[in-house]
Amino acid sequence: MTDNRKRGEESLAKLDREIKSRDRAEKSRPAKVGAAAAAAILVIVGGIWFLTTRDSDEEITASEETTTSAEAPSMEPLSMTRAMALPETVTCEYNETGEASREISTPATQDIPTTGTVNITLNTNQGSVGMELDRTVAPCTVNAVEHFANEGFYDDTVCHRLTTSGIFVLQCGDPSGTGAGGPGFQFANEYPTDELDEPATSPVIYPRGSIAMANAGPDTNGSQFFLNYADSPLAPDYTYFGQISEEGLSTLDEIAETGVEGGAADGAPAEEVRIETASVG
Repeated sequence: MTDNRKRGEESLAKLDREIKSRDRAEKSRPAKVGAAAAAAILVIVGGIWFLTTRDSDEEITASEETTTSAEAPSMEPLSMTRAMALPETVTCEYNETGEASREISTPATQDIPTTGTVNITLNTNQGSVGMELDRTVAPCTVNAVEHFANEGFYDDTVCHRLTTSGIFVLQCGDPSGTGAGGPGFQFANEYPTDELDEPATSPVIYPRGSIAMANAGPDTNGSQFFLNYADSPLAPDYTYFGQISEEGLSTLDEIAETGVEGGAADGAPAEEVRIETASVG
């Protein structure tokens, strides 16, 4: 059994215990979370925490933090800027893990710039989604995602998951289309996680238009990312690395309006969303 698979199974087991203790039956696959997540919204006080679990996957499943306090703690939106600027260049590490869903080389690791932006357009069968990636907050993440786009890793891939309750995201980046795929390497979390002195005790708002990486716990980023088409309360455990264009948000709004397969709140989009090409520049 791979370390990733073992971590994924342990995470699923822990999540199952937490959910059952609140008298809710919930399955680990994101396509089956919908109805339970919608009901849980009524009792969430501290916000919704989204974790990823994978046996070489980056699926997001829901867990709730509750309190007996009559007042819910306020959730601050990400500032989407670092408190302190990074050096002009950084060194990145991309550590081999598992099997790649599609052949891909490892990104460059030395002298990675921490200034400027990278523009990538996801040309999908539902419309274009422009993304402006910010090197100042997440240089190693932007370096990897730019590399994926340049090498065609995202071309002809489906966005396998849409969530329309609790959080509001379209998740993409897995060539296998299952939520269980990746590039065969992983890398560390960046902003906001790397600015925390200790584990977060409350969620934050990932604002409409923000882009973040899916993961399976600390420092397990791969190729999957999620696009927030509305404000989403999440633990600050997901690397923020860019913004969606206004045209892209219009495309995402239409996808969200069409909904999830079978009328659920979480699962495959009712109409397939396929990235035909991901172009840089």
